Amino acid sequence: MWFRRDLRVDDQPALAEAAARGDVVALWVADPHLLSASHHRSPVRLRFLRACLGALDEELRALGIPLVVREGDPAVVVPEAAVEAGADLVHVTEDVTPYARRRDLAVESALGDTGVRFRAVGGPWRVPPGDLPGSKGYGYLVFTPFFRAWDQVPVANRIPPPDSLSGPSLASDGLGALPDGDPPIEAGPAAARARLEQFIRSGAVDRYAEGRDLLADDGTSHLSADLRMGVLSPAQVGRAIGQGRGDTASRDAFWRQLAWRDFYGHHMARNPGVARAALKPAFRAIEWDDDPVLFEAWREGRTGFPLCDAGMRQMRATGWMHNRARMVAASVLVKDLLVDWRLGEAEFMRGLVDGDPANNNGGWQWTAGTGTDAAPYFRVFNPVLQARRFDPGGAYVRRWIPELAGVPDRFIHEPWKMDEQTQRDAGCMIGTDYPAPVVDHALRRDEAIARYKDADVRWAATAEAAA
Repeated sequence: MWFRRDLRVDDQPALAEAAARGDVVALWVADPHLLSASHHRSPVRLRFLRACLGALDEELRALGIPLVVREGDPAVVVPEAAVEAGADLVHVTEDVTPYARRRDLAVESALGDTGVRFRAVGGPWRVPPGDLPGSKGYGYLVFTPFFRAWDQVPVANRIPPPDSLSGPSLASDGLGALPDGDPPIEAGPAAARARLEQFIRSGAVDRYAEGRDLLADDGTSHLSADLRMGVLSPAQVGRAIGQGRGDTASRDAFWRQLAWRDFYGHHMARNPGVARAALKPAFRAIEWDDDPVLFEAWREGRTGFPLCDAGMRQMRATGWMHNRARMVAASVLVKDLLVDWRLGEAEFMRGLVDGDPANNNGGWQWTAGTGTDAAPYFRVFNPVLQARRFDPGGAYVRRWIPELAGVPDRFIHEPWKMDEQTQRDAGCMIGTDYPAPVVDHALRRDEAIARYKDADVRWAATAEAAA
């Protein structure tokens, strides 16, 4: 059993199938390509991964076998371990990213040379991409029809962990390839189940519809990192909340958020090019400024737009950011600072403990207006209006931007409008203690829309000429 994004023994279809056949070796590969990739390298996520692997090792040992860790190219390491173990079959949980698919094809080919078979069972999504082909067989590009089809698929019954496991003993390289140190949140299947139980028993799941966007109250589940590493399965969540089928409006709202996970996973599976390019061809040639000074101000949380800056500082401090803040921060980067969305997408992957290639990419392209969203490109988040609506008292902003702690409520989301005496009284001089907005939102909104329109017109003209 080669573990990847499925670091649990309960509700684990691939492990259950492997155990039903006889002896099992549990393998995890420290892939240097993934661990060193600049786009994906996130110290906070790697610490969480290490802790999740440690918890998985404990669960496996309780069943009778350890987790074997080997470092190197999976196309070399997996066949070597399989031959060493005398295995005839390697089980995995399917993955859909472009790299994962190339890697798995290479591993399957190398295994074939040794006479060992390769079998993918289940996946990180609740519904496999192949199960929702859509009316034309190409899947869905719009969420609502996708959700209708997805929601009709029953939640799978629980697959209990094996009663016990046994198998040959293999040497392990250990987890030294991953950074040591405390993870940002408690890691592992038991911790994930505890978070899920707390989300339900506290009543947060039944207040989710009205509370999920309130930044200061934070009524979200905080299960995203658990789902990312597979220490918790979407089916486990579905069963715990009653499958989202009308129990309460709030549970249905949360169920829809789980569907967005699958939607973006299915989308990347069918359109691997979105990993590095806009889905919509017209917007692959937008003229970006990519000003490094503005990008650095955004990274460090000093754009002068408090909600955006609070979100970026929250991520830098904790490895997590509230979803509403993610949307606002992304919109500020793309539509206000006119920086290519791919730079922001990479920054989130490096900063977030729950950074997921499909979901992070899908969210950025949704905000940038370059992806699957059915809405037109001229939707632009106003960072001040968003802050007034979702952080009305300014508690979230004050928590992450302490220099604004003394600013009166009426100015908390527009501190640059304070007169000089109010700034002194608040202990926050604009331009010294906290910056004025680095750009004019209204002017940049118009400029962004003009550039999108220009790219759209140029693409249409090119397509017409080619026809």
